[in-house]
Amino acid sequence: MGETDSFEGPRRRRGDEHRRKLGTLGEQLAAEHLRRLGFVIVERNVRTRYGEIDLIAVDDRGTLVFAEVKTLRARGGRRGLCPEEQQPLAWLKVSQQNRLRRLAHAWLYETAARRPHASVIRFDAIGVIVDGHDRLLRLDHIEGAW
Repeated sequence: MGETDSFEGPRRRRGDEHRRKLGTLGEQLAAEHLRRLGFVIVERNVRTRYGEIDLIAVDDRGTLVFAEVKTLRARGGRRGLCPEEQQPLAWLKVSQQNRLRRLAHAWLYETAARRPHASVIRFDAIGVIVDGHDRLLRLDHIEGAW
């Protein structure tokens, strides 16, 4: 058997679990932020055949938001955050933007009978930075990011 194979399937690496937990924390903080703005979370971590949508939310004005959340943990140190940690949304590439469009299209098609009515559909990006104790340091929300 290979190094990552076992009778239970591929072993998860320790870093994978840490990234998953960090991503879940960031999505929770982003969802709380959207709720404070008056949105209702329609779905989280939606799986389609093309991948996963982090958050889908709607407000009472009929704005449906597909949100991509990027989360980073700030490293300790006297200098604070390094430049790449200050901009988690800089990691959001054009290919990811296109993927989210495809995911949104698939979700809209698959949920036509049960989804909330929307007069506006928007793609938002939310960048979250937490410290070593999972406390929110910074949250950047770009409405209509693309």
